[in-house]
Amino acid sequence: MLRFHVPEPEVRPGGTPDFSNVTIPKAGSVPRPEIDVDPRAIRDMAFSIIRVLNRAGEAVGPWAGLLTDEELLEGLRNMMRLRTFDARMQMAQRQGKTSFYMQHLGEEAVSCAFRKALKPGDMNFPTYRQAGLLIADGYPMVTMMNQIYSNEADPLKGRQLPIMYSSKEHGFFSISGNLATQYIQAVGWAMASAISNDSRIAAAWIGDGSTAESDFHAALVFASTYKAPVVLNVVNNQWAISTFQGIARGGSGTFAARGLGFGIPSLRVDGNDYLAVHAVAKWAAERARKNLGPTLVEYVTYRVGAHSSSDDPSAYRPKAESDAWPLGDPIIRLKNHLIHRGVWSEDRHTQAEAEILETVIAAQKEAESHGTLHAGGKPSTRDMFEGVYAEMPPHLRRQRQQAGV
Repeated sequence: MLRFHVPEPEVRPGGTPDFSNVTIPKAGSVPRPEIDVDPRAIRDMAFSIIRVLNRAGEAVGPWAGLLTDEELLEGLRNMMRLRTFDARMQMAQRQGKTSFYMQHLGEEAVSCAFRKALKPGDMNFPTYRQAGLLIADGYPMVTMMNQIYSNEADPLKGRQLPIMYSSKEHGFFSISGNLATQYIQAVGWAMASAISNDSRIAAAWIGDGSTAESDFHAALVFASTYKAPVVLNVVNNQWAISTFQGIARGGSGTFAARGLGFGIPSLRVDGNDYLAVHAVAKWAAERARKNLGPTLVEYVTYRVGAHSSSDDPSAYRPKAESDAWPLGDPIIRLKNHLIHRGVWSEDRHTQAEAEILETVIAAQKEAESHGTLHAGGKPSTRDMFEGVYAEMPPHLRRQRQQAGV
């Protein structure tokens, strides 16, 4: 008799967290292949995890040594900025100053480190949990907050859901609320760059749950066939909005393994290791720039917070599960590494936390002076009619006149 199979998470709410199924290689044990390696020669890397930082806070192995102390300190501060920004905006949502927010708690290293592997002009096609791409590139936090509040200074004129930023100058393509759509758009953008003999590459972003969408697979077909200069990023934070990663992953074993059937070199990296994320991103970006085609990278991390301000994770996973996550906290791990190197200390870290908090609060006060969701200035109703067509058609002109704007 046939039986229908539905994957089950290891533990339900009320149970004891269990990550015994997560095989974690020793830091520094995974080799660093040559840029032009044949994908068939590194198939096993789709089932391992590249790590640089060991438990003692040391950077070890062939993927280490790419960043200076100054660059690492900047990376630490960027992650701290993102975490502090998150906390203030989550609080603002609870206070009714914005309708919606999504945190990055536990995933800060992925976007902050990746951005430093790119060059000006490269384009990210992000999901809603890569704000670190903007913060690590110096995009003003005030502008981000204005977008979240949909106030009179919102660069998107209130047209986008909060946290769906957009900045061409900072290589941040407009976020789409429809999951996975931008994966294939990133591949198309990369193909267009190659067709026009440009030098810019693209980075596609997707969460583990959204890899179940058809656009993910279509993107891999085009990227593989045309050797598109694109980095195909999969952020595996263990949970979609309420289903564990096994639902979308199916029987492939890992998300990186999905790339093998398309002949795409596929790597897994410790997403809570800033040095490892940067090193792998640099490797994949260099492959793209040398016309060697796409690379699929799976970042193994953990979503500590709720999926969004509308989500209650206690309904589908144990409350203490994040504490049991074996790859630790990305900020603490980089902090410990810098202390080990003698360029940081607990006191300096505490001072930096206070300084960053002061900076974020100042940015928040400035943004709120332009208005929040229910108070103060708002985008003009007239803006709703602008920027849709190069030349406004008659029916929109009539609607604008009827609206009196």
